[in-house]
Amino acid sequence: MPRKSSSEEKIEKVKKDSNTTLIITEKPQAALKISSALSDGKDKKYSDNGVPFYEFERDGKKFIVGCAVGHLFGVSQRTEKGKKAEIPTFDVEWKPNFEARKVDYSRKYYNLLKKLVQRVSHFIIATDYDIEGEVIGLNIIRFIAKQKDAKRMKFSSLTKDELIDSFDHASPHLSWGQGIAGEARHYIDWFYGINLSRALMRSLSKAGRFRIMSIGRVQGPALAIVVEKEKHIKNFKSEPYWQVFLLVQDLNKKKIEVKYPRDITKESELLKFKHLKGKKASADTQIKEETIYPPTPFDLTTLQTESYHFFGLTPTQTLKIAQQLYLDGIISYPRTSSQKYPESIGYTKILNALSKKFPITKYAVNKKPTEGKKTDPAHPAIYPTGEFRKLEGRNKDVYELIVRRFVSCFCLPAIVDEKIITISILDLKFYAKGVIIKEKNWMNVYKADLKEQELPTINGEVEIKEIRIEQKMTQPPKRYSEASLLKELEKRNLGTKATRAAIIETLYERGYIKERSIEATPLGEKLIDTLHKHSPIIIDENLTRELEKEMDSIQTATKDLEKKQAHVLDKAKHSINHIIKEMREKELQIGKELAEGNEETWQQEREENTLTKCPKCNKGNLRILYNRAYKRFFIGCSNYPECKTTFSLPPNSLIKPIKDKEGKFELCGECGFPLLLAIRKAKRPWKFCFNPECKTNAEWQKKKEEAKEQYKELNQELEKENKRFKEKLKSNP
Repeated sequence: MPRKSSSEEKIEKVKKDSNTTLIITEKPQAALKISSALSDGKDKKYSDNGVPFYEFERDGKKFIVGCAVGHLFGVSQRTEKGKKAEIPTFDVEWKPNFEARKVDYSRKYYNLLKKLVQRVSHFIIATDYDIEGEVIGLNIIRFIAKQKDAKRMKFSSLTKDELIDSFDHASPHLSWGQGIAGEARHYIDWFYGINLSRALMRSLSKAGRFRIMSIGRVQGPALAIVVEKEKHIKNFKSEPYWQVFLLVQDLNKKKIEVKYPRDITKESELLKFKHLKGKKASADTQIKEETIYPPTPFDLTTLQTESYHFFGLTPTQTLKIAQQLYLDGIISYPRTSSQKYPESIGYTKILNALSKKFPITKYAVNKKPTEGKKTDPAHPAIYPTGEFRKLEGRNKDVYELIVRRFVSCFCLPAIVDEKIITISILDLKFYAKGVIIKEKNWMNVYKADLKEQELPTINGEVEIKEIRIEQKMTQPPKRYSEASLLKELEKRNLGTKATRAAIIETLYERGYIKERSIEATPLGEKLIDTLHKHSPIIIDENLTRELEKEMDSIQTATKDLEKKQAHVLDKAKHSINHIIKEMREKELQIGKELAEGNEETWQQEREENTLTKCPKCNKGNLRILYNRAYKRFFIGCSNYPECKTTFSLPPNSLIKPIKDKEGKFELCGECGFPLLLAIRKAKRPWKFCFNPECKTNAEWQKKKEEAKEQYKELNQELEKENKRFKEKLKSNP
């Protein structure tokens, strides 16, 4: 039998202690910070199967801090072995994730908490103070600790002062409104997602095809928004229009080009401008002082859209970075809807701390910050805590963006002079506008989308020297980016601040959308068209919005929580039963239509990922392929298995061919192979040639070989050490 570690022995020997409290956190880093803060650094660290926990004494009482690793439990269907799942089904339960989904990494966290609860008599939940954090804590208390309630710490940052204050003023009860609302959300998302996705795949199988498909109460409306935009673009008919400019000169030889304010849509209207050359006109210059106020504090959506704007980070990438910065203790909790900084966060103290590293704080002269309209009862807007860590890459970029936004909220408004030159002739008026910044103030801190343009001052009589008529064509609406789609979902109240980015990611993963400038695939379009025709309620925004409102009402309620939850769940079940009945009646037709979209999408993907003729067999084509087992892209020959030519590609990257506007591949200047783009999380895209024999890859190959040699040497050393250890055991058992 293997020997137990000292920490394991300690857990099993110590019995339940009425003077001991278990504090449960959401992540290991949070456990470390809470334990350190409450013990003033005098805590003791232990480990069980690689999972850390901490012990300390405070005011004569004993405390243990243990952690989860996000959700330890998930909603799962109750099924008998060998019995086929029915559609629809609502018979679900909360189950440990490692049992329901075979997620091994969560088992050891579950097992440690199970041991720790046997030692204590009191519990404090210190998970993130939001809906998901409440559900995580509630499930641990119910299913592991077997308790009916617990104390609750509420904090927005992992700074020592705030954690101590949160501990000293812990609520005597869990936040039941959040917990029951979160539980309802999980049930409803499962009911819609699993039942409707299974119905879709069953329809597709009836048509003799298979593909992993999913649809949900937010995923459907979100995809419908993209498809609607796609149709507008495809159906858009470009039409000509004209813009008219005059070049005028005053008596002092000063010149300025002015523009007619309205686009001309009929060519015949241009006649009234063509005779103006050489004519006299009058000029008038007006200067108006404008005040531009500082931006509002960051809520999560604004942080995600600004990170996309400045750094090209996707909303999911930004959220992951912000979550890490929060766990590092250097920013506040990022999943917030608030655009306000309450005085209780101690912003004067934060600004003083920031001033040691950021000279821009000298511009923060206002005692109170600007604020936006949105509020969040759980957390303030995102702010830097005034603590520091060494950061690199995108983590540093996002952190400094948060710092700049925070500091800018305490700055004076910018003052600009807006100059408008008006040229009048007959009943026609032409304009030129320019802006000069007089006082930058907050613009010294945070980058503004404002371009200065200096214009001369022109008054009195001018002569029209030239007429310039520019013909243009109307353009279709722009496609959504991930950031603008996220903003659109928020505007329409679809999903939550914590789920919207994940919904967009799912649409990509399912092959419903593609590209950074989001384009619906044929499958995505066909799916929405089919649902519009046969079951429009699935993509009805109003249904989703109503459910969101009802779940919000549970969150803010103080009584009858279970009753309210049951009402929302019954409403969802009724809706799903109706949808499944509709889909079953038209199952084959739905399947055939989805199969068409599926085939068209596969064909499109094959064409887009076909690069060039295989240089080895000269029969097949080299294509970008994806290995699901290893979760990475590679290049293979379409003539497989006759030709087994493959090329490895960078791991942990999305690989795309590089094409020009005409759809032609950009080729390597050295070897003529098509160039590829590796898109990696939180890193700049990397353009490379995949030909290992190309000169451009010589340095990369050299480093690769050096790494192999180092790895080989390390293995040899480990083998020698292992051999010595075995010999030692033989001589001294």
